[in-house]
Amino acid sequence: MDDRFDLSGKVALVTGGSRGLGREMVLAFAEHGADVVIASRKLEACEELAHEVTKQTGRRAVASAFHAGKWEQADHLAELVYAEFGRCDVLVNNAGMSPLYPSLPEVSEELFDKVIGVNFKGPFRLASLIGTQMAEGAGGSIINVSSIAAVAPTPHELVYAGAKAALDAMTSGMARAFAPKVRCNVIMPGPFLTDISKAWDLDAFNARAKTEIPLQRGGEAHEIVGAALYLASDASSYTSGATIRIDGAMAYTAG
Repeated sequence: MDDRFDLSGKVALVTGGSRGLGREMVLAFAEHGADVVIASRKLEACEELAHEVTKQTGRRAVASAFHAGKWEQADHLAELVYAEFGRCDVLVNNAGMSPLYPSLPEVSEELFDKVIGVNFKGPFRLASLIGTQMAEGAGGSIINVSSIAAVAPTPHELVYAGAKAALDAMTSGMARAFAPKVRCNVIMPGPFLTDISKAWDLDAFNARAKTEIPLQRGGEAHEIVGAALYLASDASSYTSGATIRIDGAMAYTAG
């Protein structure tokens, strides 16, 4: 069974890869044999993780600064991956952002454009470029990290929810556009206790989790790994256009 999750000889690119869920996926891919490209806005954090990956696993790891909301940076990142490795077998569009806003009328055009840019525009461009090369080459797997906000939005995250819903629709379309060589799927997380949760009132969150989340807790970052390895590897060879919710069943009860 372990052979089905083997990524030896593969190259995986993870955006938002220096921390949180992205970091866990980078480490898991490398532990299962992949070379990795770690991309995020903070180059130093990417470089630190790249050093850790190579030290722990012996796999090659390349760090790259990347702002997902900048169209031309998607072009540059795609060029970097193919210049360094000559291939990309797994793309994980994980970079995202969901800034708070005081009310719907107070959402500025700048905030709106920034959230759409990072959560949808950048993934669209990067997946379009790399998916095309995958389809023309040996194939591959594209994993887009969405959110349960796409199907169970709250009033406090509507721009983010809309962007993630667009990402889900894009995934379904690309699963057809890049078939039969490329599989495109969605991981849809609920609330995870990553770096972002440090800004939460955790006592209030844990109290709500007891009634709003059937598993009665937030997710731990390492709990993303099973789905990521499944979708990245040959274990999911007949899975495309799918959405895997990892939310403790929250999306079924929210709203």
